[in-house]
Amino acid sequence: MEFDVVIVGAGPAGLSAAIRCKQVNPDLSVVVLEKGAEVGAHILSGCVLDPSSLDVLLPEWRSEETPIRQPVTADRFFVYGPEGAVRLPNALMPKLMSNEGNFVVSLGEVCRWMAAKAEALGVEIYPGFAATELLTDADDTVVGVATGDMGITRSGEPGGAYQRGMALLGKYVLVGEGVRGSLAKEIVERYGLAHGREPQKYGLGIKELWEIDPAKAQPGLVQHSFGWPLNLETGGGSFLYHLEGNRVYVGFVVHLNYKNPYLSPFEEFQRFKRHPDIAALLEGGQRISYGARAISEGGWQSVPHLVFPGGALIGCSAGFVNVPRIKGVHNAISSGMQAAEAAAAAIAAGRSADRLSTYEDGWRDSPIGRDLRPVRNVKPLWSRFGTGLGVVLGGIDMWCNQLLGRSVFGTLGHGKTDAESTEPAAKHRPIDYPRPDNKLTFDRTSSVFLSNTNHEEDQPVHLVVKDMALQKRSEHDVYAGLSQRYCPAAVYEWDETNAADPRYVINAQNCVHCKTCDIKDPNGNIRWVPPQGGEGPVYASM
Repeated sequence: MEFDVVIVGAGPAGLSAAIRCKQVNPDLSVVVLEKGAEVGAHILSGCVLDPSSLDVLLPEWRSEETPIRQPVTADRFFVYGPEGAVRLPNALMPKLMSNEGNFVVSLGEVCRWMAAKAEALGVEIYPGFAATELLTDADDTVVGVATGDMGITRSGEPGGAYQRGMALLGKYVLVGEGVRGSLAKEIVERYGLAHGREPQKYGLGIKELWEIDPAKAQPGLVQHSFGWPLNLETGGGSFLYHLEGNRVYVGFVVHLNYKNPYLSPFEEFQRFKRHPDIAALLEGGQRISYGARAISEGGWQSVPHLVFPGGALIGCSAGFVNVPRIKGVHNAISSGMQAAEAAAAAIAAGRSADRLSTYEDGWRDSPIGRDLRPVRNVKPLWSRFGTGLGVVLGGIDMWCNQLLGRSVFGTLGHGKTDAESTEPAAKHRPIDYPRPDNKLTFDRTSSVFLSNTNHEEDQPVHLVVKDMALQKRSEHDVYAGLSQRYCPAAVYEWDETNAADPRYVINAQNCVHCKTCDIKDPNGNIRWVPPQGGEGPVYASM
């Protein structure tokens, strides 16, 4: 199948690119591939939406019926201790940290609405088809993508329901798979797009949707915190976002450059809910949904070169998240628009399958660059000096950028990757986490059930361990089997029945596609690839 523009991923970046292509030139043929069973099925975000980019893409949205209904009504920041909290005055926060004018939304619902907008313009959207392969010509120029074969059995042979994948050819391919997507990762390595850039950094965001007592609901309240239960050496924090309908998003982010292999981000999140303030809010409520995903945190200095022969990276595939704001949707939309405009202009000029240099050259002076540059040192300062001093220095740096237009630190580097940050277990002690009470705190298996995750068991495992002997020798023996703890979905376990020869078990059917294993494994020994199209979580209202 041949198109003018092939887009991988029906997230905010991909859908924005599709819409913009059609706005610029209605005659362009545009297709969007989405690995989830439906648009929004794999979308997970806080989400407090900064509508600035949406106002440019779809300026009429405010007069329409949309899922963007709940404006932010209050903005609070806290430092948590085990039994109490200290509220930070809003006046201490730089202007860029304000959520005034933003909205609390379900990003999955927003993407479904955007998909309808795109289809109304003539965009073809194919949910349930995972792009698994780059198609290139003799000059190693990307000319399209192929979807994965369906119905392959665990033995690697075609089964009774076998269906060959499709080849979708395009004059340009825009890749917006989200964080740590398999094609984006291949493209960055294949075309050297990370050359001269700092390593990308990541966090793991874990989120639950609760329905709470109406007497406790405060629609529009946005609350962020850092501190307990994490120690001062471990970066991260929480968020509470109140929606309409007595619902609240409860989330926790752990920066994946943590050192202690015994730390479990999932268990830290469950422990966070035991804080008196959070427990009181959720008491008598009901947990409705659960999910997890990685977040790109490298920012300005970690954004790779965006263009390659035949296409470009957009959205979280490029790493456009503003870490202190915990926001990336507005930049994802903007990047999709910019890449689409570059592709449409190139096609109008009779070009195809080359580098979209105007997109590469323009983003740092665009709203994306103006958003990311002032906060570029927040993550490095946090990593170097810990939560206490790092947060203070990061705040000072943001104020300097706001008042002086420059940073006293210049542009700091990140140094190690998150995998390299993990220390051997011998340097740390195991952490004794409390057992779940199944009212406020829960185990991973019951949580995965609420994500509506499903994978056909008779298929090749989509979590590829490159060297099983290395996994035993290093991940198990040196790092105490940390994959059992960093995974928020109980995918990995070491079966110690035979202590002399422990067996690595991969429960791939539990995978919620967070990509943490692809990021945090100390040896880069686990590779996440898409399972059969349509499989994975089916998030509701997340």
